[in-house]
Amino acid sequence: MTRSDPKLLGNIRIVLARTSHPGNIGAAMRAMKTMGLSQLYLVNPAIFPNSQADAMAAGATDLLAQARLCATLEEALADTTLVLGVSARRRDIVTEVLTPPEAASRLLTEAQAAPVALVFGNETSGMSNEELSLCQGLVTIAANPDYSSLNLAAAVQVLSYEIRQAWLEHPVWPQPALDAATGDEIERFYAHLEAALIDLDFLNHGSPGKLMLKLRWLFARTRLAREEVNILRGILTAAQAAKRGVRRLGNADAE
Repeated sequence: MTRSDPKLLGNIRIVLARTSHPGNIGAAMRAMKTMGLSQLYLVNPAIFPNSQADAMAAGATDLLAQARLCATLEEALADTTLVLGVSARRRDIVTEVLTPPEAASRLLTEAQAAPVALVFGNETSGMSNEELSLCQGLVTIAANPDYSSLNLAAAVQVLSYEIRQAWLEHPVWPQPALDAATGDEIERFYAHLEAALIDLDFLNHGSPGKLMLKLRWLFARTRLAREEVNILRGILTAAQAAKRGVRRLGNADAE
């Protein structure tokens, strides 16, 4: 009988962004360990390390000690090729919305090729628009609409359980259909895109934020392959070169 590959679980990371309470970090780590997950990334936690986190981790303090601290979400996602944000459904953001079982299947498929991530936001405010713009989809837990406030560690437990069940039930997964660009490659593309749009006088240098956020969501919905990123950056470079050529010609005429 074919056994489930433990390397798949090792390629799935749980990312907690801007966590307020250290106890939730420890409880989340405990929830992960019970389901065989071990990769915890912490983005700018308010308090960590902390004795309360250790206490809530119980028998998972060994893994908690290995948690990766990151200054930004971009840093935590730099080498990932699929990022799903766990959040309530947002009408202001048009992106794919997955159930926990759908998310588990998607993550396990993509984890065969590269690291993937589930991102959880702050306990009070959830994920910001900027954080959501780094995700290729949203995961929502079908909670009671009259009381949908789910504790952070409980949400981590729900998703970790779904991942483990899918992993146990399907030892063999189809290969990813896309040679997806990594988070770092995507971020370099966005930086290039912003610079090019400024060069082309399309973007206001003083306030690029709102338009760039919309462009991020646009490309996140498509999921870019490495080759596609290279093509797009080539187009941007050519457009910038053409603009510089026009400027030089204009200056020569003026002289």
